Amino acid sequence: MTDLSCKVLVLGAGPGGYVCAIRAGQAGLDTIIVEKAAPGGTCLNVGCIPSKALIHAAEQFHTVAHAATGHSALGILTSSPKIDLAKTMSWKDGIVRQLTGGVSGLLRKAGVRKVDGEARILDGKTVEVQTADGLLRISCEHLVIASGSVPIEVPSLPFGGDILSSTEALSLETVPETLAVVGGGYIGLEIGTAYAKLGAQVTILEARPQILPQYDSELSRPVQARLKALGVEVHLNAQASLYANGVLQVKTSDGDLVVPAQKVLVTVGRRPVIADCGADSLGLDMQGRYIKINGKCQTSMREVYAIGDVTGEPMLAHRAMAQGEIAAAMIAGEAASWEKRAIPAVCFTDPEIVVVGHLPDEARAANADAAVATYPLRANGRAMTLERTDGFVRIVHEKKSGLVLGIQAVGAGVSEFAGEFALALEMCATLTDIAATIHAHPTLGETVQEAAWAGLGKALHA
Repeated sequence: MTDLSCKVLVLGAGPGGYVCAIRAGQAGLDTIIVEKAAPGGTCLNVGCIPSKALIHAAEQFHTVAHAATGHSALGILTSSPKIDLAKTMSWKDGIVRQLTGGVSGLLRKAGVRKVDGEARILDGKTVEVQTADGLLRISCEHLVIASGSVPIEVPSLPFGGDILSSTEALSLETVPETLAVVGGGYIGLEIGTAYAKLGAQVTILEARPQILPQYDSELSRPVQARLKALGVEVHLNAQASLYANGVLQVKTSDGDLVVPAQKVLVTVGRRPVIADCGADSLGLDMQGRYIKINGKCQTSMREVYAIGDVTGEPMLAHRAMAQGEIAAAMIAGEAASWEKRAIPAVCFTDPEIVVVGHLPDEARAANADAAVATYPLRANGRAMTLERTDGFVRIVHEKKSGLVLGIQAVGAGVSEFAGEFALALEMCATLTDIAATIHAHPTLGETVQEAAWAGLGKALHA
């Protein structure tokens, strides 16, 4: 057995882990990061980036296929479009390799040593790693657990064969004729919509009364309307029970269904990787199934930190990155703590949804002075030129002060609003701040300014 030692040991090279390791290395700390797969974690390899690549390819194909029907309002005509999904996946894999290679380069530049292998925690200072060359033991002064999460498996629908997790769904080389998606959250809707645009007959099965149940019905309604327009069947209050011979048995409040499905995609959530890496043996304080941390990303054990999905919701790459910065700063002896007012969440559905801060009902429950201002995309010139006027921008604010409590939008391309929305909350912006800021014309961003004007009772173009 070979032994190594270091000041900082990071378990997991996902967004949180690699950011933490880079920052620790930049601070001059002797740092080792352990990862059993390619750097970048789920997000870069089998999650955020691959899914967005598939979504983009599907949208491009759908646009051409629509033009082939002769119904394009733009006068564009084409014929018999086809998709070579294997080539699409090769293009997607190239993007992934470029990004993961970039992360590896950044780790080297920061002086971080990378160990390839599967780690198991022995105690708060020692980890064993099974590498291709044998067992390696690493001792450290500071341990950072950034082991991420994996898809949850439904007992009656175990992964394998034609039952897919998001990982396998993002690597198919042919478009299935029929696809059943178990779970109407953002992952299932993003991938399901992409395959519908590629020509699959898609059926969405959601156990609750609404798709995207974490959001209000006003936000999810345009997405449901678009799914219908794309020919996607959506069944709510539906529980998938058994899959055999290309048929999925489903129980609903209206009776039993039989859903033809060449492939079944199960997206019912993710679970933290804790026991899998031995972190459960440390006896850390827990918060439900997640590792409990304080505002400095410290666990209940001295010099043991946890960041990213193992610490709970929201399981978002950018949250993990921010936590990685805090953990590295703490280990380097700098003052750091979680003081974020807003974490943007984006659904790359069609249309897209971006949510920052309080939703209307949340704001009203906490503040009787809360109000909502909305501006429709159908009144925006840029949205009209893009042929996508479904959706709106919504600002939740205090009536008296105008303080912004939350901003949400649903519409094509609104994911790019996430930065402005988050900045507004972080800077404690008011309606007047947003309304008085010049927004370029013609852009979709003007809708944010227009919503602020509406909230001030001075609506301009509505």
